Amino acid sequence: MELIQHNPDLSAYLAADEVIDHDHPLVRKTAAELAKDAADSYAYARLAFEFVRDTIPHSQDSGDPRVTWRASDVLEQRTGICYAKAHALAALLRAEDIPTALCYQKFDVLHGLVAVRFNGAWHRQDPRGNKPGVDARFSLDGERLAFTPDADSGELDHPLLYAAPHPAVLNALRAADDREHLWRSLPTAL
Repeated sequence: MELIQHNPDLSAYLAADEVIDHDHPLVRKTAAELAKDAADSYAYARLAFEFVRDTIPHSQDSGDPRVTWRASDVLEQRTGICYAKAHALAALLRAEDIPTALCYQKFDVLHGLVAVRFNGAWHRQDPRGNKPGVDARFSLDGERLAFTPDADSGELDHPLLYAAPHPAVLNALRAADDREHLWRSLPTAL
C-alpha cells in the first residue's frame, strides 16, 4: 500500500500542537532520557516505540477507566487507548526531529497507528501494546503491526497520513467521560 501525506509539507509532521505537545516539559524530559541511550535517530525511534508500547498500558487491556488524548497526559497518567498511545509516540519522535504522522486502520472501529519517515519513506508502527495474539514490533523492513485488516470483511488500511489527529478521533476522545463511554462512541469511519 502506498502511504499518502495528507499535507504535502513535511514540516507539518514535525509540528507541535495541543495534542502532540512535544514542547511540553514532560515530553521533552522523557525524550531526553530516551535519547541518552540511542546511538542514532533510528535507535531512538525504536526506543521511543518500545517505551510507549511496553510502559504505557492500553487502557482497555488494563481496565483503566481514564481517557487520555494529549501526549503529555498519556505520559503522565501512563494509560491510553491506541489513539492516545499514537499521540504520545508521535510527540516523542517529533521532539527529536523525526517526522511522524498519524494513520488509521478500519476494523469494527478505527484503530490508530503512527508512521515514521526514514530514508525518504514512511513506515507504519503500532504502539498499542502487545498481549496474547498481538506482537507488534518496530520495523523499517516490513510492517509488524498489531492487526492485519481482512479486506473480505470490509476491513482496510487507510493510506492517508495525517499531521494532526483526525477530527472524528479527537472528538470521540474529548467527549468521553470514561473509557466505557469512549468504547460506545469510537469512530467507525474517517
